[in-house]
Amino acid sequence: MKEWFTAQEIADAGLPDLPTTKRGVSLLAEREGWANNPAFARARGQRGGGFEYHYKLWPTLAQIEHQKRHLTVAAPAVADLPVPAPLSGRGATERDARLAILAAFEQFTRGARLGHKACLQVFSDKYNMRSLAIEGWIVDLVPKISKRSLERWQGAKRAGTFDQLAVDRSKARKGTGFIDTAENGRVRTFVLAVMAQNPWLSATSVQKMCQDEFPALTMPPVRTFQHAMKVLKASNAVALTKLTNPDLYRSTLTAAGVGTYRHLNAPNQLWQIDASPIDALCNDGRHTIYACIDIFTRRTVFLVSRTPRASAVALLIRKAIQAWGVPVQIKTDNGSDFVAQDTKRLFASLDIHMDLSDAYQPQQKGHVERIIKTFQHDFAALLPGFIGHSVADRKIIENRKAFSQRLGETEAETFGVGLSGQRLQGLVDQWAETVYEARPHGGLQGRSPREVFQASNAKLRTVDIRALDLLLMPVAGKDGRRTTTKFGLRIDGRHYATPTILPGVDVLVRQDPSDMGKVYAFALDGGEFLGEGICPELAGIDPAQFLKTVREMQAEALDEVTRPIKKRMKELAKGPAPIERILRQAVEQSPNVIPLPKRTEEHSTAQIAAALDAMDAIDGKVPTRTVDPAVAAEQQRLISLMDAPEGDLIARHEEQMRRHETQASAAAAIRLPSNVVALETPKTRYRRALAVMAAIQAGTADPGDAFWLGQYQTTAEFKAEQVIHQDFGDAYLT
Repeated sequence: MKEWFTAQEIADAGLPDLPTTKRGVSLLAEREGWANNPAFARARGQRGGGFEYHYKLWPTLAQIEHQKRHLTVAAPAVADLPVPAPLSGRGATERDARLAILAAFEQFTRGARLGHKACLQVFSDKYNMRSLAIEGWIVDLVPKISKRSLERWQGAKRAGTFDQLAVDRSKARKGTGFIDTAENGRVRTFVLAVMAQNPWLSATSVQKMCQDEFPALTMPPVRTFQHAMKVLKASNAVALTKLTNPDLYRSTLTAAGVGTYRHLNAPNQLWQIDASPIDALCNDGRHTIYACIDIFTRRTVFLVSRTPRASAVALLIRKAIQAWGVPVQIKTDNGSDFVAQDTKRLFASLDIHMDLSDAYQPQQKGHVERIIKTFQHDFAALLPGFIGHSVADRKIIENRKAFSQRLGETEAETFGVGLSGQRLQGLVDQWAETVYEARPHGGLQGRSPREVFQASNAKLRTVDIRALDLLLMPVAGKDGRRTTTKFGLRIDGRHYATPTILPGVDVLVRQDPSDMGKVYAFALDGGEFLGEGICPELAGIDPAQFLKTVREMQAEALDEVTRPIKKRMKELAKGPAPIERILRQAVEQSPNVIPLPKRTEEHSTAQIAAALDAMDAIDGKVPTRTVDPAVAAEQQRLISLMDAPEGDLIARHEEQMRRHETQASAAAAIRLPSNVVALETPKTRYRRALAVMAAIQAGTADPGDAFWLGQYQTTAEFKAEQVIHQDFGDAYLT
């Protein structure tokens, strides 16, 4: 409201008891000395000079008329109020209406020449007659006021007790009814328990159950229960929702934060993946949608799968990696397809950290849950064959046809199915690329996922698609672990020969889905490729020829390994014995210290003394007893035998052994029938071969023996005996 006026503006206002010409206003101001009051008169700073006068210098009727025209009763623009105690909505609105009336009254009385009582009377009369500009919501709450009410409100405002201006008549009665107070609140608790256990019970049923539970009480009418149940449902909505629908409470009412992943500053730092049945049918049944979302950019990749399985997860990751690169971390739930060994092995091979959310806590991966909901509502609802998002939706769609029309129809006919799974995948990819990634996203401050990705300059980690395809190959059996044997690798009852892998090696086996006759063997950790395994039956190869090739390859591989070892073995055989090497090493490492002699004392027993006497007798130091001549002669003979050269003894012993063997062989030959031939061993045949070779060199060989030698030299037995002979020398032939 304007408060300062020039003489011309006062004349133009046409207010009571004021002149209507500029000259008349100037004479009135000069006569009453308006310019002599510095609080209500000021020099005009604009062109022409003169004075401006405050409206409080005017006569009372003129002031009232001016305020009537321009004063508005409304809530103050800025209310500097202390923090009040919690109020109901109605109480706070009533308080604000009274504060607005007080603010208008204070403005009305500012500078007025009337007394306080007169101001109260004039303002209340003007308010009740609607002569002031009053906002409608204030009139609805406070239709009439009195001088006493204004004085009481002013006192509460001066004391700072603004909440006393709040009036909520229902709050005064709240909590005083029968159901709230009976049995110290036990009736109220019982009613809440009944409502939580069965929300569909009527007020009549609840009244009867209360009468049965509290037979000593007289229950109020059903209308009271209806009103009380309505109030209890409203005041305990959160608690009742938690008890009756925990999933709804968790998704809509549980405390949740925002900005949990604001620390992410580049693409592919965190992905979230999940799956859900599509709310639409295809020609080949209902499919499952697998979704992957990059948290930083909100880009998405979808995969349509006929059934939930670990291979679908692998294909989803392959598709996302091919489009975006390799992520640092992937968060998923505890579904069997997400925690399968194949999935964990794939993540470990790609160096991707797997973060599992807690069981039955979908809010921990809310981003992918939200994108699946967006997919279902924005895309699946547009498909032919849409069956609704819930059982209720499905029933509504079914009811578009009468029951008589639906009778005998298939699901495809009822819901108008018209897409195959392959066609659906193409539409999903097109929608994700052209619609979802191009529209603004609330979590990206209004930018689209495509804009956020293009604005990022982070380096993306890529993988050769060939290596990725091999890592996606299924492993043999449950864990892919096999041990090579001389037959190779046994998989599903068939043997895969491994020419480059020796028996006894534990390997991780991956099967090629496009070629069942071939497998790939890796180290158990997957970090080293060991070779291929081939099944001749499935690969269409001649088994005999393939086995020959495998043996040749293994022999060549073994020869490369054993050649330097055998060479070194020969060198070791020609050198010192192992014990000599060990003793020599011990001597070299022993310290060069000569120990000082220790004090000794002679230890003796009767047996030791007797032994010394015997030795002295042998050495001739003690006279011996006279012996019998026959005994002496035998002693001399034995001594002579002991003194004979050791070589003669050995020769005589060997001669005796040969005579014994000759006699034994002759005796055995006499006992054998004429048609029995003594068995030959590999060593005897090898000796015969050496004898024939020597005869050939001497030129005395028999042609039949030479022919036999030529055949024998081509056998594996001859080659094996020859290798042993080379390793151990002629000592092997004895």
